Amino acid sequence: MLNISPRKLRSDLYSYQDEPDMPLVVSVLAALIERHMARNERISRSSRRVILSKDAKTRVFDAHEAPDMTIESFLERIFRYTKAGPSVYVVAYVYIDRLCQNYPGFKISPSNVHRLLITTIMVASKYVEDMNYRNSYFARVGGLTTKEMNKLEVDFLFMMGFKLHVNVSVFEGYCCHLEREVSIGGGYHIERALRCAEEIKLSQCVDKRFGQIARITL
Repeated sequence: MLNISPRKLRSDLYSYQDEPDMPLVVSVLAALIERHMARNERISRSSRRVILSKDAKTRVFDAHEAPDMTIESFLERIFRYTKAGPSVYVVAYVYIDRLCQNYPGFKISPSNVHRLLITTIMVASKYVEDMNYRNSYFARVGGLTTKEMNKLEVDFLFMMGFKLHVNVSVFEGYCCHLEREVSIGGGYHIERALRCAEEIKLSQCVDKRFGQIARITL
């Protein structure tokens, strides 16, 4: 894979259509974020001002040159090269929502969305997956330098207060929210990222039972 600069991240070159194993959650998340951005742009036009982050911390996501690539194509590119599971995108969405709650002045825009997505997906992948790529690899996927990727990760972790845990009930709630978004447009079901939640529940039950047995036998 070539090291791609933001200028060369073009949707006509790096959009992967009809990918047989492309998770539906990718297009759902893209549509949801596109909707957020459209709303922010309407607010910006109505108030006749450019959307800028009111907090200096969140300006780290602002790019000098935004990639010439749609959000869906960018997410497809990330999946193409990282094969991150559906649950990673759900957790990344949880992180984005938490960031927006922590910093009400932060608005997702074309200038910050790509850097925000590659950062949250990388962090979510480290939280969810057992095996992960290095930051340098995620940087190449996102059209960044390793130094930029490292800084984005550290800044994001501090902005989140290092609170990255997502429990099963929260995960299920966000899955249901994403599924409702899909049902509005066609009634499809996400390829049950909820299965991950069920697996987590099962593993927790097994761990709990094992702990009970261990206490009895000791």
